[in-house]
Amino acid sequence: MSVPMETITTDLELERAGFLWRENEEGVRALVCAPLETEGFTNAFSTRAGGVSPYPSGDLNLAGFDEDSAENIRENRRRFISLVGGDDWTLATCWQVHGSQVRIVPGIIDAASDAAASDEVRCDALTTDAPGVLLGVKTADCVPVILGDARRGVCAAVHAGWRGTLAGVVARALETMRAEFGTKARDVRVAIGPAARACCYEVGPEVVEAFLAKSARAETFFTPTRDGHALADIQKANLEQLTDAGVEAERVHTLPLCTICRPELFFSYRRDRKLYGRTGRLLSVIGRRANSS
Repeated sequence: MSVPMETITTDLELERAGFLWRENEEGVRALVCAPLETEGFTNAFSTRAGGVSPYPSGDLNLAGFDEDSAENIRENRRRFISLVGGDDWTLATCWQVHGSQVRIVPGIIDAASDAAASDEVRCDALTTDAPGVLLGVKTADCVPVILGDARRGVCAAVHAGWRGTLAGVVARALETMRAEFGTKARDVRVAIGPAARACCYEVGPEVVEAFLAKSARAETFFTPTRDGHALADIQKANLEQLTDAGVEAERVHTLPLCTICRPELFFSYRRDRKLYGRTGRLLSVIGRRANSS
């Protein structure tokens, strides 16, 4: 697929933002936040490459059991998780509902016992201090946010669509890390992953008005387009929530890639639904290995 020159992001730009590419022998490609990895957190933001799903072909769809076969999704997850260590991990996910509920995963046994029904647990953020648990959130335009506190060995994964962002889901996850595990915001490092960005993500007046009703500063998240509509920067909205909560801005790394205008890399609910009537799902993961100190 061709990509307009103005949307091309070089590997150097990605490196400056704190990200690098990783690929395995099966052709699975993902983006890794290097500073989080340096601090002991395995992490990855999936792309659509290297799978078995017909989206339209050879795609790494990692969720959406109502639109793809369970066999395809299981094989795609195996391939993706092999990129970050395979059998070393127990994956914990959830049924995302565009809210601010946070699921606490106490340990591997809890994650493993929930494994079969993990996608049925309704929330939009997960957190744990247990090594060997790989937290994952699913997106296809919404903003994935992963957080790590190396001092306490705590991590979190957050699904932040515009509704969840409006509800303060990332701040709620950070507060849960503090309340449950003693995390201090200044110790947290964050990666904000691929999402529909301000270059492409146009929203209507109901979204603009809802954010403005909550904070006058929300005006900076929007660039007006037509009659009450605007291009929205939901990545920026989550960055502001994090810094308002005490996370240092230099410890937040934002991936400069848009799911809508990079079809060769990512699924996009907004784009793909129009083209194919369905879309795949990306998975963003974070965890600390069982042998980590």
